[in-house]
Amino acid sequence: MIFTLPALLAVLPALVAALPHPRAVVTTIPLSKRSSLRHVNGSANIAAHRAQIARTEARLERNLELYAMNTGRSTIDRHNVKKRTQGSVPLIDYKDTFWYGNITVGTPPVTFTVDFDTGSSDLFLPGPGCSTCGPLTTYYPNASSTSRELGQQLGLTYGDQSSVIGTTYSDTVTISGYTAKNQTFVAAEQYSAELASQSSSDGLMGMGFQSIAITQSSPVFQTLVTEGALPEPVFAFKLGRAGSELRIGGVDSALYKGAFTYANVTKQAAWEINVNEINANGTQVESNATAVIDSGTSGIQGDPAAVEKLYAAIGGVSLGGGIYAYPCASTPNITFQIGGKTIAIAPEQFNGGFYTDNAAGEALCTGQITSGSIQGIWILGDVFMANVYTVFDFGNVRVGFADLA
Repeated sequence: MIFTLPALLAVLPALVAALPHPRAVVTTIPLSKRSSLRHVNGSANIAAHRAQIARTEARLERNLELYAMNTGRSTIDRHNVKKRTQGSVPLIDYKDTFWYGNITVGTPPVTFTVDFDTGSSDLFLPGPGCSTCGPLTTYYPNASSTSRELGQQLGLTYGDQSSVIGTTYSDTVTISGYTAKNQTFVAAEQYSAELASQSSSDGLMGMGFQSIAITQSSPVFQTLVTEGALPEPVFAFKLGRAGSELRIGGVDSALYKGAFTYANVTKQAAWEINVNEINANGTQVESNATAVIDSGTSGIQGDPAAVEKLYAAIGGVSLGGGIYAYPCASTPNITFQIGGKTIAIAPEQFNGGFYTDNAAGEALCTGQITSGSIQGIWILGDVFMANVYTVFDFGNVRVGFADLA
């Protein structure tokens, strides 16, 4: 069959549209952190430390409730968790709590800045009717040809009492060059005052498992895996004072050295694993501990009795409310053994700032390992993750750790 030039020109756009589109080569999101738990002069912000403890505890309780509701199974008895008597993306961090970077949503794509949180599983963004979202970028469903209203009214409450009320939608969500075509998320009609004041990012993207999603829908990363959008079903974090990033669909070999050591996920909610041993200055603080690897928590929060034992081993003193201080002149040796790999907490990560209200006169520094009123579980946040390159392997349901390059 012979095509004339006019006929060929007429069908050429359709032929081009039918060709497979090349996959975006961007796989890394630079991450930034919003601020610090220290005052400008380097002293510890005790109020911020206390708020972080309450926030972490509330997040854990919320996840336990969502897991029980969505799966019909309770984890409290199983793990003895209970209340006492009662590509790559550059990253940035908020109040030493969240790391944030960019995604795009809709057709045509609109860029949003979101917190990447392995301790939750929902995506929320400011919606068109949000009068409390301030100058944040707004998601306008009518402006996206791929938007579809699902109509479910939901309220999400986070550990610092920040909350979101909104309606569920489905649309395309692209992260690090990979697109989830039918992603459920919440378009907010209201941000609480606490959340609206955290204006470094527009919303939050949970990277945990579906069992703790309040929408009961697939989280963004799981959608990418299900739709076959990724070369590998993994994502990885490098967190630190510089060069922090989130890698989607693989790992960044320039950021780690040696082999990964893996720990299987023991419960598909947040990324929960088993820690073989926790040691402080040669003293075993705890063995066979349950822990969650959580990019949405600044420090490390542990079992109250074990944390008290840890500070006793390094000459620490209690400041009350789960916060401790230790002699600034000392260099505590604190390690977590996971899957046979020993991960040491660097002194500069452990130091939460000097303590100014010390009547004894000895130079004390606050420790970034704290405790709340929940027993039987550890939350390993940024203070832990900053010491290793961490890969979250969704395909094999495990977390891997490698030494930083």
